Parts: sequence; C-alpha cells; structure tokens
Amino acid sequence: MAEFASLEGKNALVTGGSRGIGRAIALGLAEAGASVVVGYHSGKEEAEGVAGECGGRALQADVSNAEQAAQLVAETGEVDILVNNAGLTRDGLLARMPDEDWRDVIETNLSSVFYTCRAAARPMMKRRAGAIVNVSSVVGLHGNPGQTNYAASKAGIIGFTKSLARELGSRGVRANVVAPGYITSRLTEEISEEMRALMLQNTPLGRLGDPENVAGAVRFLCSDEAAFITGEVLLVDGGLGM
Repeated sequence: MAEFASLEGKNALVTGGSRGIGRAIALGLAEAGASVVVGYHSGKEEAEGVAGECGGRALQADVSNAEQAAQLVAETGEVDILVNNAGLTRDGLLARMPDEDWRDVIETNLSSVFYTCRAAARPMMKRRAGAIVNVSSVVGLHGNPGQTNYAASKAGIIGFTKSLARELGSRGVRANVVAPGYITSRLTEEISEEMRALMLQNTPLGRLGDPENVAGAVRFLCSDEAAFITGEVLLVDGGLGM
C-alpha cells in the first residue's frame, strides 16, 4: 500500500527552514520522500544541520529582496513544492512603532511571499503542476495587541494566497495557507507564566502545539491527497481561532 501523503520524487523549497517550524517542515517533507532545499537568511550552521538531516541542500538568501528571492528559486532548480515560512516579529504598540519595524516585518513576512511565488509560479504553470503553502498565523485572522505589523503581514498572506489560488488553479497549481496558533518555540519559552496560562486558557485543547503538528498539515497540503484543495486556510491552533 502506498504511503499516505507521499512526496516521493518531488522537489521542495522551504524558506526560513533553519529552525523551529521551518525545520520541522523541512524534515517532514524529507521524511515523506521529497528532496528538500532549506532556505535561510542567517544561522548557516543550523540550516546546514537541517539540510544534513534532510539529505538536502541549504541555500542562503534574503527573501525580502526580490533579486535574492528569485535567485533562491532559480538555484533550487525545478520546484514542485514551495513553502514560505520565513518571518520575523518586531512587536510594539502602534503609537510608538518606528517606521523600520513596520517595513521590516511587512517586507520579510509578506513581500517575500510575493517574490518567491512570482519566481516559482511560471515554471509550475508550464508543467501544470505544483503546490504552494504559505505560513500565516492565527494572529492574521484575529489580531493581537502590540502586533499590528505582524498581524497585517499575516493577514496579507491569506488574501494573497486566495487570489493566487484563483490565478493558478486552471493551470493545475494549488496554493494554500497554514495558520499556526501557539506553538512550542524559543518565543513561547520566553513568555511569562501568566501569559502562558492565558494562552492555554484560550486554547480548547489546553496545550501548546508542536512544530511537527504544523509540519504534518503542510505535508498533507503538498500531497496528492489534497489535490482538490486550494485557496484554503488550515488552522493548526488547538481550536484557538474558531
């Protein structure tokens, strides 16, 4: 019997793949049989370590730069699967938010998705096949105080992906969104016990998710089992966003 959500013979590019959710996604796609390129901006040793575990390659690029993002896609080769996971936060209240904190978050989280998808879309359309998964956040659906820039970037990813799905669907290319909730990470390890308790209280499953939970959702959306799914937002949030 064939393995469920097999990605054998597929070539995948994962941006922001050196740590956390990106690392789990890269390893999950490789476990499913894909050949994986780990895109990273910083953390060369971490990225090369993930690539070693995947049996793949690590390629450095600042995907908030249009030329570097296009070069990353070109150096990957034939891209069957594109996962946009690169992102950052620059939290702060709107009234005191510097212009650069707004620009950095929008460029890294949202413009990068435009740049990589633009570079990968045309070859995918020519082959009439391809799967794109863009990583958003539950914050992009419901907002969060002190994260107007981050919420805007993650909400933008959702609108962008739905429009992209309508553009590419007739050519056999699918585009979907995975929106994680509170996932175990360096960030959640640093929050106060009070904030952690509030997060768990608002999450029906009563716990934080693991990066592997997000990776499993991405793997499914990239597979042939999801061949009739496009333009969707899959929340991986323990029920937080319902």
